[in-house]
Amino acid sequence: MALLASSALFSRTEACTGITLVSKDGSRVLARTCEWGGSFLQSRYVVVPRGYTQKSFTPTGENGLEFTSRYGYVGISVMTDQFVTEGLNEKGLSAGLFFFPGYGQYAKYEETENASTLVDVQLAAWILGNFATVDEVIRAIDSVRVVALSAEMQTAHWRICDASGRQVVLEIVGGEPQFHENRLGVLTNSPGFEWQMTNLNNYVNLYPGNAKPSKLSGDVTLSSFGAGTGFRGIPGDVTPPSRFVRAAFYQSTAPQYATGFETVKETFQILNNFDIPIGIEHASGDPVPDNVPSATQWTTSSDLQALRFYYRTAWNSTIRCIDLKSINFDKVRFTAEPVDKVQDQPVEFIKVR
Repeated sequence: MALLASSALFSRTEACTGITLVSKDGSRVLARTCEWGGSFLQSRYVVVPRGYTQKSFTPTGENGLEFTSRYGYVGISVMTDQFVTEGLNEKGLSAGLFFFPGYGQYAKYEETENASTLVDVQLAAWILGNFATVDEVIRAIDSVRVVALSAEMQTAHWRICDASGRQVVLEIVGGEPQFHENRLGVLTNSPGFEWQMTNLNNYVNLYPGNAKPSKLSGDVTLSSFGAGTGFRGIPGDVTPPSRFVRAAFYQSTAPQYATGFETVKETFQILNNFDIPIGIEHASGDPVPDNVPSATQWTTSSDLQALRFYYRTAWNSTIRCIDLKSINFDKVRFTAEPVDKVQDQPVEFIKVR
């Protein structure tokens, strides 16, 4: 029943926004949002030790590819502990799933191929547990058959980055994996990554700062109402192409901070602009869940050099951190805990005397 619920959920999830910043000390920070406005995602943070073995689900059961983690990793799962959507491993490799509806096409499920079959919602876990570099992932991807858990599920694409800074987007089209170098460091959803990069050229007129005053005939001068007029015309809706454009320009104009931790805080500040409030994704008259405060249920930020995984949620905006360097991945047990122990944002009351 949980898997059926997951299938229905993932058939409707479409929004995620990812950015990348680099600090002056060389720290590379990958951050992203995860949106779902239909119900509570039941997200948990997971800690996976070296030597942990799991088996992929398939459309006919938990009978797919069996894989054992060479590397320990942490991340956030949705609906089921094995469905890690975003994570970081002890080698500084980051991997995350972003939904890609209408454009990806996986291999057709064949029960006779179960031994090499991996469902898309477990691909990030397979990557995090087995590889240290992007090159290793590229060399190994043909050894697995990525399929959907059910025919109703939307397809996904993946952002993968290693400690060297190389970042790629993996898209599976026509059953064949395709890797795109992501030097920009931004990712959202559909259409494909190459289309999104081409679409940026439509906004060549945008620039940081203010537009200069201009004169019209009759000695009339036009001037800015306020700050930021160089970005006049940047798209403000929540569609994936618009979020991709905003993320690209917000990321590119962000100041470069001295340290990884300062940069982590800046990624959360930037991604505040991509929080989706409940209601905007629901047509008039559609039921709106009463236990989900925002379609953006959680936001993460990973420092690939410091090996720290940060997150906050729609229920509690306090930033929390899992320090991978403090974990003995040979001894730690598999751990899965709710991302919020209590779904209640703490409020500090200030006493005024």
